[in-house]
Amino acid sequence: MSQPALSKVQKTAASLRQQVLEGLRDAIVSGQLPAGKRLTERELIETMDVSRTVIREALRQLEAEHLIEVIPNKGPVVRGLTRDEAEDLYRIRAVLYGLAARIFVEQSDDAGMANLEVALQSVIKAYDSKDAETVLDAKTVFYDVIMSGTGSETLTSMLATLQARIWQWRSLGLKHPRRSDERSSESIENLKQIVAAAKRKDADAVEELTRREASQAAREVMRILAAEQQEPEFV
Repeated sequence: MSQPALSKVQKTAASLRQQVLEGLRDAIVSGQLPAGKRLTERELIETMDVSRTVIREALRQLEAEHLIEVIPNKGPVVRGLTRDEAEDLYRIRAVLYGLAARIFVEQSDDAGMANLEVALQSVIKAYDSKDAETVLDAKTVFYDVIMSGTGSETLTSMLATLQARIWQWRSLGLKHPRRSDERSSESIENLKQIVAAAKRKDADAVEELTRREASQAAREVMRILAAEQQEPEFV
């Protein structure tokens, strides 16, 4: 059976391996290739129209990023996150996002601040649309503006790996029917405060507010999971 979420790779001057890697990664983090999905080399080769060597290199990188795992006698499988892993990653994400926001404030110029304001307005409009995918994309752009303003390739790379691993959980927090009605307004207010503090060049406040928003997002996801499992609510 072919892989429906993937397509042939356009063989351009860009690295073929990078194109395949990004295609597989995007399919995993978007949920098109769900947790538990087996990835067979033959099907991937036929679907993406590339060599076995390229597929194997991409799969090794995805394994290093913990997006897939190789199971004996079964092969590569899309990896799911346990609740404990998600909680741990969200804690790390909060710290790194806070640091990124601080660096952004310390060295961003007027253009960077203007881009952040535009990104904020896009998030507000996205929430008004009540479309979870639109909100997810808009918030990703908001944080991308911050990351771009840091000028740190190392920090950007670290956060990109975290984002890939918790994408399914971010989506859950926005789409789930048990989502709190107050969470949307809470997030908008947090982002407004982040932008206001950034304009004041208050690095301490921006770091604290950004960490708070990330922690509250995590709390919402854990609350939903607890309700699903009929466990005590995460605090």
